[in-house]
Amino acid sequence: MSALLAERLRRRVRANGSTPLLTYYDLDSGERAELSAISFGNWVDKTSNLLVDEVAVTEGDVIFMPLAVEAPGHWLTGVWQVACWQVGLVVDITNPTLPAAVVTGRQWQSYREGDIFACALHPLGFGFDEPLPESVRDYAIEVRGHPDTYSGQPPDTDTTAWVDADRILNQADLVKVDGPPARRLVRAGDPWATCRDGIVTALVTGGSAVVVVGEDADQLARIAASERLHVP
Repeated sequence: MSALLAERLRRRVRANGSTPLLTYYDLDSGERAELSAISFGNWVDKTSNLLVDEVAVTEGDVIFMPLAVEAPGHWLTGVWQVACWQVGLVVDITNPTLPAAVVTGRQWQSYREGDIFACALHPLGFGFDEPLPESVRDYAIEVRGHPDTYSGQPPDTDTTAWVDADRILNQADLVKVDGPPARRLVRAGDPWATCRDGIVTALVTGGSAVVVVGEDADQLARIAASERLHVP
């Protein structure tokens, strides 16, 4: 059986954990954040434990993730996606009925029901400057106390992993990408394409991803040169 995505991350941590896995640029804000496989994996494991211990999820439960639409390619979006898949959850961006939790960014005001986690999207993973209402949980505060190792069993290969308006993918489908272990430039846009070309391809091929938000051609060229990127 081909290794599922979370196992690919574990292998990457063991074999080459200190090199960059995911780098994120926002050309408008000037933000740059870079995570090694070790750092990314720690965030993934802490988030997996948060989901199991506090939300009490079980394999097959659905997580509504508007974060993937609001901030495709952000490193925290990738953390949440891989954490969900490690636990065997469904990342759904179609506003499903009665999800186990809602994961959003700074637009938390749009969501009023259920277990809501809001991400401030700070470059270093910090939380919101001001306290959130009791109905909304600040992810950065909630996740910090959880262990950075996850010991749960891997999900079944046919467990649904991703749902959007155009596709339903299972755990085995996630790893059906190919290519050389390159350091790739990924332009943030469509939620699934950004996820697939970014963190998924990086983990499956043994490469890395540099995800860029923004349209400045000169800055893109400078980033491509300085990061020594493969531009598809």
